[in-house]
Amino acid sequence: MLSLDRLRVLHAVHSHGSVTGAALALHVTTSAVSQQLAKLERETGQRLLMKNGRGVRLTDAGRLLAEHAERILCEVERARADLEAHRGQAVGELPLGAFASAARGLLPRALAALHAEHPRLRVPMREAEPDDAVAALVRGDIDLAVVLDWYNRPLALPGGLAKAPLFDDVADIAMPAGHPLAGRDEVDLEDFAGDPWVSWPPGAICHDWLMLTLRGKGIEPRVVHTAAEHHTQLALIAAGLGVAVAPRLGRDPVPAGVAVVPVRRAIIRHVYALWRADAGRRPAVRAAVAALRAAAPARAGVTARRPTA
Repeated sequence: MLSLDRLRVLHAVHSHGSVTGAALALHVTTSAVSQQLAKLERETGQRLLMKNGRGVRLTDAGRLLAEHAERILCEVERARADLEAHRGQAVGELPLGAFASAARGLLPRALAALHAEHPRLRVPMREAEPDDAVAALVRGDIDLAVVLDWYNRPLALPGGLAKAPLFDDVADIAMPAGHPLAGRDEVDLEDFAGDPWVSWPPGAICHDWLMLTLRGKGIEPRVVHTAAEHHTQLALIAAGLGVAVAPRLGRDPVPAGVAVVPVRRAIIRHVYALWRADAGRRPAVRAAVAALRAAAPARAGVTARRPTA
């Protein structure tokens, strides 16, 4: 009998194009991937991989089985969704991933309300960058992801995922209270061309967005400090060490010594929920998305969005 876990490994190699890519996606070692594939070859009695330069490629038999594996994994997901839908209750476990400011500014309210309404549903939450959350969702490590993209940098999504907008999050410019522009009603990004910047770490979606946006305006940003946590960024700004883009979600309280000024041409982050399309009938998924929408911030500059998917 074919192992579902080994079929999942083969599908990952097929999807990511290499043993290394599959190992990264599955959060296992390359040797573990190779061992699982060797066992699968013994189970099938056929060669599934062959060397291709410094890497490997699937044989005809490997590609054939990988295509079946994709359908099998989809059917397993559908079976799970249908069983939950038949039962009609949001129960069991629904692992969720969310980016940092959503984990702080959205998830506590949403998860508390969800637990109160569906006490038999467990929703363990883990913090994850949007790209990492999407990869975990595709792998099946989580069942729901709260992600973001910026108005001018959409998040790349693979096929097979469903999406529901939650709300738009506005970002301002945070600066030391003594900054010459601190008393303005509005500012432009170009006003800070000569300032030192506090940013997210390189590789984070928000850091990449900031570099792309400022360079698009002819500004080569002088990033002097990086920190993943917004509150750490604000503490650096309070000490007079730079300026930063400061999204409103999960930002409060703003520390003393920091002035926050709106940007004239509003900077918007789109926040939305993702799940595997095959799991869309699960009551747990529907209940969690509803709780996220209900908990969406409703204050000036942060706008709840109607679902379009």
